[in-house]
Amino acid sequence: MVFTKCWSVLVAGLLVFGPVASAKDASETRVEQDRLQNAGKVMQEILNVPDDIPRDLIDKARCVVVMPSVLKAAFVVGGSYGRGTLICRTGTNFNGPWGSPAMYALEGGSVGFQIGGEATDFVFLVMNDRGADSVLRTRVKVGADISAAAGPKGRSASADTDAYMRAEMLSYSRARGVFAGVSLDGSTLRPDGQANRKLYGDSSSAAKIITESDVAAPRSARTLIAALQKASPHLKR
Repeated sequence: MVFTKCWSVLVAGLLVFGPVASAKDASETRVEQDRLQNAGKVMQEILNVPDDIPRDLIDKARCVVVMPSVLKAAFVVGGSYGRGTLICRTGTNFNGPWGSPAMYALEGGSVGFQIGGEATDFVFLVMNDRGADSVLRTRVKVGADISAAAGPKGRSASADTDAYMRAEMLSYSRARGVFAGVSLDGSTLRPDGQANRKLYGDSSSAAKIITESDVAAPRSARTLIAALQKASPHLKR
């Protein structure tokens, strides 16, 4: 009799809390989908302005990181910069079409970034194979594990500039419509494991999402992939 009552209580608890957990998971997954959609919009808008990122730099980039709507108010010592996505060209030598994006986080602290409360979009171009291999690690420190520089901009900027020749990553920011190169040395870029599991399942690491062609991109990534594929369908070395 006691066992029957306990079993009844357990079943009732599962019926009550099961839907709540499912709704929470769906809500969290939606947050990541929205983040991917926002990343696509940011990339689309930037690519539509020729005076932003030089096209020859995009043509040479192996991967692109997009961090949409990062709040500068969050730039405090030990604080979090924001969440976004990393997308790379497929193929052994990054010579294929743009693949499925993995979710990434940018973290760190610098008193110099306490500039106010407006939202800022960040875009990073990963310019060579070594840089791409670095960002697929568990965690990289910008300026240490991967060399970085503020990216040149404008139609007259060349992929042969000193910044491109030296850096594995070129970084840009956009706030209130103003687009410019920016340095984020000391920050840490890492895969957002929880976000990737929400979008792709428990067994999907960032490296697997990026390097394995059979990992299908979510619908929310279509704008991002299409924008890059249209702008730069082939890698130019």
